[in-house]
Parts: sequence; structure tokens; C-alpha cells
Amino acid sequence: MKHTLVAWMRDKPGVLNRVSGMLRRRNFNIDSLQVGHSETPGISRMTFVVDGNERMVDQVIKQLRKVIDVTRVEDITDKPMVARELALIRVQCTSETRSEIVQIVNIYRGEIVDVSLDSMVVQIVGSEDRVDSLIDLLSQFGITEMVRTGRVALVRGTTERRFRRSTAVWRARANGTASEDARLTTGGV
Repeated sequence: MKHTLVAWMRDKPGVLNRVSGMLRRRNFNIDSLQVGHSETPGISRMTFVVDGNERMVDQVIKQLRKVIDVTRVEDITDKPMVARELALIRVQCTSETRSEIVQIVNIYRGEIVDVSLDSMVVQIVGSEDRVDSLIDLLSQFGITEMVRTGRVALVRGTTERRFRRSTAVWRARANGTASEDARLTTGGV
């Protein structure tokens, strides 16, 4: 079963290397990994998709909590969530196949972001199944290049956050100069 984990960590050089190295040393297989800025300045949000049983996922979470720059880890697999993936696909085309490719892309609510004489670049944002389905259809025309972001996910609705804050978040956000009021606006990370 695939599990979606979210980890918040300090935005410092080498943190991604430490996290991925720890997972590699423990032989955890990562299906996808996406890192980006979070709502809190100085804190990055990492979304993992790991394939395994409950015991293995529990071990991943425990190991992530041991990394000093990781401020919080959450398994959102069983929660209602919005999960999306972005793919850019370069497809071979001719004057005869161009309109057929455009129709298929429109059905999937994708977007054509670049056109040349012999190829088109298609962008699609959606669930993994939807991206996979479009890739299957476009493969008959010849895919010459492709990139996918991996899953990004947010829990649906209002999430109630605990107000237990780590000092790493305070320091990352305020660089150690914020007042007590400013600390309380970090979003509970």
C-alpha cells in the first residue's frame, strides 16, 4: 500500500541530503519525493510517497523524527486529502496527428504549452490516475521526453493544529529576533 507522508523541516543546505541519505541507509523505497516552501518562512514541506506496510511506514516516521532539522512528520494517507501531480510531456506530432493530440489533451483538461514543427509539449495537472491515463493515450504518438513532479497533497477542510511549537520554527521564521506575539502566528508547525 502506498502511504503519503508530509514532513516539515528547516530550509537549510544539506537537509534534503540528510533525509534522503537516512532513508537510503535504512532501505526505505521512496516512490516520489517533492520538496517546496511551506506557509512558514524558513520551513520547507516535503511530501513522500512510500510503498510498504504499516510497520515500515511507522519506522520511516520514527527515523524522520530523529533528524534534527525535521520539525514535524505526519502520515496523511487515511485522511481526506487533495493530491495532485504535474507532468510535462513532449509528444511527437505531424500535421495529420496534431489535431487528434489537441482533442485528447482537451478531454483531459491539459494544456499545450509549446509547439514546434514535429513535437508538442503538453502540461497536465491532476491525480496520478489521470496523468497515467493521458500518458497511455499519448504514448501511441511517441513520447520523446517527460517529467513528473510526484504527489503533492494537502488535507481537506479545516485542520486543527496543535499549538505545540518547536524552537526550530521560531528561529527559522524570525531568525531569533521575533517577539512572543510573532511566534504565535507560525501556524502551529
